[in-house]
Amino acid sequence: MNFRQKIVPFAQIDAWRQAQRQRGRLVVTNGCFDILHVGHVTYLEAARNQGDLLLVGLTSDRWVRDIKGPGRPVTEENDRATMLAALESVNGVCIFPDKTALNFLATVKPDVYVKGGDYTLDTLVQEERQMLEDVGVKIVLLPHVPGKSTTALLEKISRL
Repeated sequence: MNFRQKIVPFAQIDAWRQAQRQRGRLVVTNGCFDILHVGHVTYLEAARNQGDLLLVGLTSDRWVRDIKGPGRPVTEENDRATMLAALESVNGVCIFPDKTALNFLATVKPDVYVKGGDYTLDTLVQEERQMLEDVGVKIVLLPHVPGKSTTALLEKISRL
């Protein structure tokens, strides 16, 4: 398979989900994934191991700027999606149009939702958490990979 075929337009995500149902338990995560690094790939592999398929919801450029601040994202959304799609552990990538993943998650209806160890149940977007808990989605918080973050990487680059 051409890894670019793993990038699913938001308008087609419901059909993609229906086509994947027979393949097993769908794990979903989401985030910015601005500069792909070892922390990301470690996290994504661990997320994938929570089920049979991994779908990554990718925050669009507009909302990365709003969430992370000026100068971000460093890598534009189509490039970020392509890098993620090239990973063996990732079965699909979808750039979602909203600031939060609420509509994306409601459409996809994952079996398992995964976030990294920099989150707690209390720091998740509470609307997302409530919706997922209401429909019985298992929420998994994976450990953080120490010293590996986009922010730390950008700080290191700025000192060069």
